[in-house]
Amino acid sequence: MTTTLESQDAGSGATCHPLVWLPFDPAPLAPLPTGLRVVVGDPAVVVPAELDEVELLVVEGPGRAPLGELVPRMPRLRIVQTISAGVDGLAQRLPSGITLCNGKGLHDAATAELAVGLTLAAQRDLPTFQRQQLAGTWATTLAPGLADQRVMILGHGSVGSAIAARLRGFEVEIVPVARTARDGVHGLAELGALLPTVDVVIVVVPLTDETRGLVDAAFLGSMKTGALLVNVARGPVAVTADLVAACAAGRIRAALDVTDPEPLPAGHPLWHTANVLITPHVGGYSAAMWPRIHRFLRAQLGRVAAGLPPANVVHGAY
Repeated sequence: MTTTLESQDAGSGATCHPLVWLPFDPAPLAPLPTGLRVVVGDPAVVVPAELDEVELLVVEGPGRAPLGELVPRMPRLRIVQTISAGVDGLAQRLPSGITLCNGKGLHDAATAELAVGLTLAAQRDLPTFQRQQLAGTWATTLAPGLADQRVMILGHGSVGSAIAARLRGFEVEIVPVARTARDGVHGLAELGALLPTVDVVIVVVPLTDETRGLVDAAFLGSMKTGALLVNVARGPVAVTADLVAACAAGRIRAALDVTDPEPLPAGHPLWHTANVLITPHVGGYSAAMWPRIHRFLRAQLGRVAAGLPPANVVHGAY
């Protein structure tokens, strides 16, 4: 079901106020900015009776709501706001005249924590020790660790910068790579030369036509034998079959917060592939997430109510 709420001043003439469709209870956003109406309901489950009045739609992520069905039924829609940082080509699927805004910055800290946590767990071989604990076995192994390692951050944007900031205390050499080269940052064109020189590759690129399938057999074959791939980006950035083959053969190791397909079905080969550590796409999912989302949306709604341009506007693919 959906619920319609009004800001404190929305009395007479309330229909003149912009209507915002939120997927969650707006209580943490209170007090709502004056000059707005809010309808509450999960777009993946039910649509409000006031659908044709919605001007700002908030969705959890690009795949959460059936926007292809909903957008043509919202003639007044002018802003789509995702809570996720990634928009996965959504801008290209929206009609012209609709502004897409993302959740850039909201998940940087949590995703960076997990990226570093997965890297540490794999580099210190913590999964082996966990298995030994369950078996009641005491045995030591020499692990690569992080100190003195070369760590590539593939996708040196907002999240990549947050990962780099957290890694600097581990005495590693950071090799930043972005779509295009800039001062202190390598470009994608240099990947072939750089991959054989690094011990860890942390992937945090957005999913675009350019990055889909980027981590393929050739990419993995260029990595050092025994090197670690950490993917906290999107599953389809990697070719799953190639990843399974490389890890099963002992060519590389992998720590994955995202997979393709996702959720990873029971019985999928990736679950049981040697040298693979998997978490269920929880990069941004920590106690820090909702307070940051609420602060951002409160400010974003304030801009909309005041007639100001929204923040975090997506330009191009991301």
